Amino acid sequence: MKKAVRQAKIEEIIKQHTIATQEALLAALEAEGIPATQATISRDIREMQVVKERDTDGLLRYTIYHSGEKTEAERLDESIAEVVVAVKQVEFVNVIHTAPGNGNSLAAIIDDLAFPQVTGTLAGHDTILIISPDRTGAQYVHDYFTQRMVVE
Repeated sequence: MKKAVRQAKIEEIIKQHTIATQEALLAALEAEGIPATQATISRDIREMQVVKERDTDGLLRYTIYHSGEKTEAERLDESIAEVVVAVKQVEFVNVIHTAPGNGNSLAAIIDDLAFPQVTGTLAGHDTILIISPDRTGAQYVHDYFTQRMVVE
């Protein structure tokens, strides 16, 4: 199975069905006659920029991240203002708390921008760890986020 064909089918499946786990995606692919392994699906998800977001019914589902007409930096700034609720720097790491269900999509934007002050991210449902190469980089990230947060 060619990667392009498999990835096109993955896109079709996640647009038409509520898929929230790799296991469910594997089952849907198998139902379409497309064999794949969990490792292959994991690589596809990363390459295709598939993230988890809440749909209009409040269900968590895979969706393909698209930046639209905005630049990545504009999307990041907008997302910080909309979903970040707290930022805490601990040495060379920043812990970012978001509204529920927004951790993965915000981390995908951060990863796409490839800030030199960000070595990597680890995202969950409502928390992101941003690892910087040093305290100076972490301070930059902390300041960047706190300057763009909307405090209520």
